[in-house]
Amino acid sequence: MRIVADSSCDLYTLDYPDFQTVPLKIYTDERSFTDDTSLNIKDMLDYLAGYRGRSYTSCPSVEDWLNAYEGAEEIFVSTVTSSLSGSYNSAMTAAGIYQEDHPEAKISVIDSLSTGAEEIMLLYKLKELISAGGSFESIDQSIRDYLKSTRLFFSFFSLHNLAQNGRVNKAAAAALCVLNISVTGTASEAGKISVTGKARGERKSVKTLFQDMQKAGYSGGRAVITHVENEEMAISLRNTIRENYPEADIHILPARGLCSYYMERRGVVVSCETQN
Repeated sequence: MRIVADSSCDLYTLDYPDFQTVPLKIYTDERSFTDDTSLNIKDMLDYLAGYRGRSYTSCPSVEDWLNAYEGAEEIFVSTVTSSLSGSYNSAMTAAGIYQEDHPEAKISVIDSLSTGAEEIMLLYKLKELISAGGSFESIDQSIRDYLKSTRLFFSFFSLHNLAQNGRVNKAAAAALCVLNISVTGTASEAGKISVTGKARGERKSVKTLFQDMQKAGYSGGRAVITHVENEEMAISLRNTIRENYPEADIHILPARGLCSYYMERRGVVVSCETQN
C-alpha cells in the first residue's frame, strides 16, 4: 500500500517504505516557492517579511497527484482541509482518472479537515494500521474513525498571510501585530480556522494551548507539535504536557513551507488524541 500526502502534512519522510508527498506552492508577483525538499524556509520567510505585495498559495495539479499514484494498486491519500484549498478536489479528480486506467486500483482520498500536526497524527496512525495488517477497506474505515478523535489547536503571532488570502478577518489580523500578543484557536469540525482567544506572550500561549487540549478531552495520549522557528515554545508546551501526563507520546517537528507561510514566524500548532 502507498501513502501519499500533500506538503501541508509537514513531513518529508515517514517510517514507511512507500510514502510520497506532493508539493503545494507559494507565490508572490515576483517569485515562487515550491514546498519540496529543496525549499529554504528561512530564506522564504526572510523574503516575505520584506515583501510588500500580494502573496498566495496554489494546490497540486491533477497531474502532480497522478504522478504520485503511478505504479501503485492500493493508495491512501491525505490532503489539507478542503475548506481552505483545492488540493482535495485535485486529488479526487486524479483518483478517478487513475482508476479509469487501472480498474483494479483502490484509492482512498481523505480530507483531513485540518493541516500540519493533525495530518501527521493521521499519517502516523495510518502507518500503524497498515503495518498491523487488515484489508484496504477496514484500514480505510479505521483511519476515518480515528480522525474523528483528534483535534488541532494553534497559537499564531501574526495573521497577515492568512488574512491576505481570505482565511481570517483582516481587521482581526491588523489588531494582532502589536504587544507580543498571539491569537489562539482551533480547526473547526468543518475544517475552517476558528479563532477562540488571545494570549499575551509565549508562556500564556502555552498555558492556553494546554488548557484547550484538556477541554477537548486530551488525557495523555499521542500529541504532535509543529512550529515555525520556535522550538523553545514547542519544548515548553511538551514539558507542560509531560508534567501532567508523564507517559505522553509527544513529537516535535518544524513546519514545512506551506504551513510556515500560514503560521508565520513563532507560530505553534499542536494536535492531540481526545476522549470526547
